[in-house]
Amino acid sequence: MRRLILLAPLFLFTVGCGVVDSSEGEATDAAREVARKAGQRLYGQNPRTAEEVGRSASRIDGVEVLRVKGTSTHDGNGVDVVVRTSGSGYRGWLAREEVSLQRCFAVRVSPRSEWGEDPRDVACPDGPALTFAPPPEPPRLPYEELRAKLPRVAEGSLADEGEVRRTLAALDLDPAILTEVKSDGGRVGVLLLVKGNGFDPQDCLLARVGPGATEVWVPPRIHRMPGEGGCTVSNALDPKPSPH
Repeated sequence: MRRLILLAPLFLFTVGCGVVDSSEGEATDAAREVARKAGQRLYGQNPRTAEEVGRSASRIDGVEVLRVKGTSTHDGNGVDVVVRTSGSGYRGWLAREEVSLQRCFAVRVSPRSEWGEDPRDVACPDGPALTFAPPPEPPRLPYEELRAKLPRVAEGSLADEGEVRRTLAALDLDPAILTEVKSDGGRVGVLLLVKGNGFDPQDCLLARVGPGATEVWVPPRIHRMPGEGGCTVSNALDPKPSPH
């Protein structure tokens, strides 16, 4: 019995250490998962400068950017972003106690990186989180001007693509605004697009000129996400259904 009594404190100490180690490991895994999801948000094939990547990372909830290394995503090994994230775990059996900690990870952003690639554990650099100047304001898309100037076509007539193109030329658009015009079945679709960063919603304007109706609209935000096909001239001619 005396031997069992002597072993009891050692058993409790061992179990207690295991719980502490487990809780810290759980919290570290949670912090790593935040960094991994940040890497997924930053993933993409479009070329971006190191500043653009750092700025985008700094706008992700729960992420602080401490260091940015590299020139652009398509130069050399791409851009390495050192981020600081937080995670929580729990210790104890009856009265559970939350354990929170911060960890730092290096996230690689490159066309050669893999989707969901695990971030590397790194030591946290000294100093505060980096701040980034806001990006330049994109050119304004001329919604009102386009709606006022596009031609109206009578019922039973066909829209004239040449006339639509001349209307766009007369608007003297900012060179950063990309335009596309396409005819189909007597209708003409128009796309005005400001090139995005590859993962935030794109800024675009759609129009359709057809017999009896000339329409101008901005697609819903979800349709303007990269890969959703909302900012295309095809969507101007045959719009996607509204999201519910």
